Amino acid sequence: MRANVILFWVLTGFFALSAAVYIFWTTIDEREPGVEWVGLVAISLSGVLSAFIAFYLGRVHKEQGGELPEDRLDANIDDGDAELGFFSPWSWWPIMLAGSAALAFLGLAVGVWISFLAIGPALVSLVGWVYEYYRGNFAR
Repeated sequence: MRANVILFWVLTGFFALSAAVYIFWTTIDEREPGVEWVGLVAISLSGVLSAFIAFYLGRVHKEQGGELPEDRLDANIDDGDAELGFFSPWSWWPIMLAGSAALAFLGLAVGVWISFLAIGPALVSLVGWVYEYYRGNFAR
């Protein structure tokens, strides 16, 4: 976590430096003299928000007291490899659920009536994914 804190403090400095360069660059522009406020505010707020994240991560790291594997020089790659769960390599249900979600978002972009067509396949895919180990060859 210490590496992340350092990274976000570096990002804060980068955005602060970028804001200073942006002020100088827009001030010397011959076509429109003066500061361009939209870009300055966006870059400055990016720096402020990265400082918030760096401060938060620093406080969490300080209160946590523990070192993450990526903070230790003697750590192996396997030390940070946590168990993520059990995933079925042969399951087609997540692909069907993603397709019905894509159909729902297509309906939001093109016409809302298409989103209603995605409700049925989404429910079938969700139920199939949840209960795939209770039926068929893989029942337990």
